[in-house]
Amino acid sequence: MNVVAGRPGRYSLVMDGETPLYLGEGRVGELEQFLEGDIELRISALEAPEGAHFTLLKRRRSSAISDLSSRLDVSEVGVARNTSTGILRLTLTGTDREEVRRSLDAVAETFLTQNVQRQAAEVEQSLAFLEEQAPELRAQLYAAEESLNEYRAARHSVDLTSEAQAVIDQFVALDSQLNELAFREAELAQRYTPSHPTYRSLLRQKHLLESERVALDAKINDLPEAQQEVVRRTRDVEATQAIYINVLNRMQELQVTRAGTVGNVRIIDGAEVGLFPIEPRKPRIVMLAALFGALLAVGIVLVRGWLNRGVETPEQLEENGLPVYAMVPMSAEQKKLVRRIKHRRDRRGREVASDVLAERDPTDPAIEALRGLRTSLHFAMLEGRDNRLMITGPGPGIGKSFITVNLGAICARAGQRVLVMDADMRRGHLHHAFGERGSGGLSELLGESLTLDDAIRHSRIQGLDLIARGDVPPNPSELLMTESFSRLLAMVSERYDLVIIDTPPVLTVTDAAVVGAQCGTTLLVARFQLNPVREVQLAVRRLETAGVTVKGAILNAMERKAAIRYGYHYDYKYS
Repeated sequence: MNVVAGRPGRYSLVMDGETPLYLGEGRVGELEQFLEGDIELRISALEAPEGAHFTLLKRRRSSAISDLSSRLDVSEVGVARNTSTGILRLTLTGTDREEVRRSLDAVAETFLTQNVQRQAAEVEQSLAFLEEQAPELRAQLYAAEESLNEYRAARHSVDLTSEAQAVIDQFVALDSQLNELAFREAELAQRYTPSHPTYRSLLRQKHLLESERVALDAKINDLPEAQQEVVRRTRDVEATQAIYINVLNRMQELQVTRAGTVGNVRIIDGAEVGLFPIEPRKPRIVMLAALFGALLAVGIVLVRGWLNRGVETPEQLEENGLPVYAMVPMSAEQKKLVRRIKHRRDRRGREVASDVLAERDPTDPAIEALRGLRTSLHFAMLEGRDNRLMITGPGPGIGKSFITVNLGAICARAGQRVLVMDADMRRGHLHHAFGERGSGGLSELLGESLTLDDAIRHSRIQGLDLIARGDVPPNPSELLMTESFSRLLAMVSERYDLVIIDTPPVLTVTDAAVVGAQCGTTLLVARFQLNPVREVQLAVRRLETAGVTVKGAILNAMERKAAIRYGYHYDYKYS
């Protein structure tokens, strides 16, 4: 709902919607009704140019009170050793300086007004009681005077003796006291129950006065009959007159008291808005945020360290009887050669190398580490029964293909005739590094639909050839167990100085165990902080169960900080 400022002192009320609804015009400072009384609005002041729009928001009374109480704080000032000073400090927070000042002043004024009203409430109640009793007493007085006058006229006046006048004076005094007790009883009844000691004391006084009044009635009965009636009627007149005058006097006293009633609360200072905002406290927030961020970072590191139990040092592998032949550092250049591909049959895409790092950047630290592996292999394979080397690993994504391709390239550049064979006929991707197609490879050779010469592809690197995986067959493991695969290995071993075979993960399928049984040397690749030691041990046991002896391990993708920690600084390059 919108308020639109009009000419001075007037405004218009418009309801929002796709088609705004004009509800009418009102005057500033007056209570106006719209929609036949469904909407009541009073705008106390409006200072804006004609045509200015203001949005009205309706809030529940409970919601507004809750919002105000959540921002209001009341505390006592100067409290020490359980001693109350009675001085209160009111603090109100908010985003609007003027609204905070006006609201806090209004809260203080309301508190003062209510205090005065509470102080005057008892006087008001007593005054209301007397104002209710005064007309009745006046009527009783008129009736008593009229009754006395009629009796005197009928008896032609009757004089009172001194004894009768004394009895009347005593009656008037007793009735005045009883009437005063009645007023006090009315006041006490508002605060106490009849069992309260003060209330019971008043009732005892009232009982004694009533007993004295009964005794005076007995004295009247001793007077002559004419005197008795005059005494009773005169008593009624004078007692009622005394009570009525007392009530009028009491009413005047209460009216004066009401007019001069002041509360026991005084406003010492008006509301003052601070020069600087108290929220948000930026220094404290920054400090807490920094502390929380540091704790969160430490917590994340600890949790990641607890969850990630991957191999981090070569000692972890060597303690389990697996020699580490090389630690290959993480290559930033290799990351640039990786691209993501996705076949229709794959649920998720996978990353493959689009080039050979040993050819693209021969001085890369990872290539230098593989050169050290080449030297170690030269002596290790002297003990082998053939020139075939199988590269495998516990799981996928650990860099087996990277090791296979680049180790083959390094050995070929050293003058060896090297054949790289992709025995992962399910998901092999060595052909991408050489820019070749995957079909026309190992699966076709084993299926005897392709000759060896047609399957071998020469790479750009002299001395390095490739046999790709071929088309994905329905039974890769069975093809590797055929006599055709054994004959193929025997043929390529005669043609080449070194045959490097890349296989699927050991813990995923049985292909690696089948291939390893026909290779003289087997190396297991473990990725830094990815493969736990238990996983590596399980892979070794599975190969040993199939009769394959794992010669050693390669720790791949070592991070810089870990390599430096263990004494291998690989930033140095040969020119």
